[in-house]
Amino acid sequence: MSAEAKDPAAAARGAELASDFTVSLRYDRRMYREDIAGSIAHVRMLAKQGIVAEVDADTIAEGLHRIETEIEAGEFTWRPDLEDIHMNVEARLYELVGDVAGRLHTARSRNDQVATDTRLYARKVAAGATRSVRALQGVFLDLAGAHSDAVLPGYTHLQRGQPVLLAHHMLAYFEMLERDAGRFQAAGRSANVLPLGSGALAGVPYPIDREFVARELGFTAVSRNSMDAVSDRDFVLDFVSASAVCMMHLSRLAEELILWSSDEFGFVRLADSYTTGSSIMPQKRNPDFAELVRGKTGRVYGHLTAALTATKGLPLAYNMDLQEVKEVLFDTEDALLPSLAAATGMLESARFNTGRMLQAAEDSYVLATDIADYLVAKGVPFREAYMAVAELTEKAAAAGMRLSDLSLEDYRATSAHFEADVFGITVQSSAAARDVSGGTAPARVEKALEEARARLKEATEAAGTG
Repeated sequence: MSAEAKDPAAAARGAELASDFTVSLRYDRRMYREDIAGSIAHVRMLAKQGIVAEVDADTIAEGLHRIETEIEAGEFTWRPDLEDIHMNVEARLYELVGDVAGRLHTARSRNDQVATDTRLYARKVAAGATRSVRALQGVFLDLAGAHSDAVLPGYTHLQRGQPVLLAHHMLAYFEMLERDAGRFQAAGRSANVLPLGSGALAGVPYPIDREFVARELGFTAVSRNSMDAVSDRDFVLDFVSASAVCMMHLSRLAEELILWSSDEFGFVRLADSYTTGSSIMPQKRNPDFAELVRGKTGRVYGHLTAALTATKGLPLAYNMDLQEVKEVLFDTEDALLPSLAAATGMLESARFNTGRMLQAAEDSYVLATDIADYLVAKGVPFREAYMAVAELTEKAAAAGMRLSDLSLEDYRATSAHFEADVFGITVQSSAAARDVSGGTAPARVEKALEEARARLKEATEAAGTG
């Protein structure tokens, strides 16, 4: 006697587990708009081609519109026993219009149906991510414009290196996000190919018009190979990969906001709405939003690995493993878009302490390179100048002094080429000296800011008309 026969309850639990294990409704129900739009375009095409009667197509389309209204009103009854969004919609359509609903699935498989829905959704999410990135870029430009003359230490290895303009620092993030926007746009283009008409894997034996469906759904192309169309999800990988890189940039920003808002730095004060208190320490203003952005980055990295792993060994054509990739897409969206919104809100409401930034620059040795360059201008080889200023810096550090606190005699003890004009070197003159394309000189930063504004305006207008 089998174990199931001995224990009917165990058999029931096993059957329930087997059923739940394949159910994707919990997460793919969010694609209901895409599923309904794809079905309406499909049935319109069937009627156009004379594959189904026009009256039947109208009835089906009206039923689908009603289902969409029910879902959005919260009146739709979701049935997990029907496994996924596609079967839930189809079952309700039967309830509304009767047996004519059966004509909808003519010349279509669930394989090309789900591929179409997923591409529509990925295309939408990529566009949304691009808009969110553009909004964050706009905040960086506003901050750069508002702090055009503020100076702070630039860091390497988290050690103070050379003076830079705060605007220059903000524009660095603008450029990172510019590349992120390009990656999301590329992901959108990758998804913008219609798979419907591929059938289960070999195409369909009906005189369909795939180009008509593509136009109805806004796809720019139709897939060239039916097996590829139903079995690959590299367009999802493109989006998740772009998200991972974008989250890396957001995490870098979050890390700086966390450091800068600490008492040790004191460069920025985050708004109360983006910090939280401590359960026992009343003075605390924890940068929890920034920390969560930093934390969610690892989650997105994991999704990229999961998607790559889920698809790496799949023989052609469709395999159920691809169901896992849908969940990766959705959860990446749920991590990325709130993180972009949080970063935008944090920066919009942040208050920068430019006086503290200037003090940090002046109370350090960030002018050492400029002093070495001063000697080079007087004909001293750079390596010799480097050693002289290194000795000078060590002398100042040992005495607990700034370079500007040393006497001319101290300077001349390391190099006879020093004159009194060396004390004219300031953090402002240091920044101004970096007058090269891409440098931190005020005139270069102002030009870069103007160009960035023009690029963002052009990109935003193009997206609005695209």
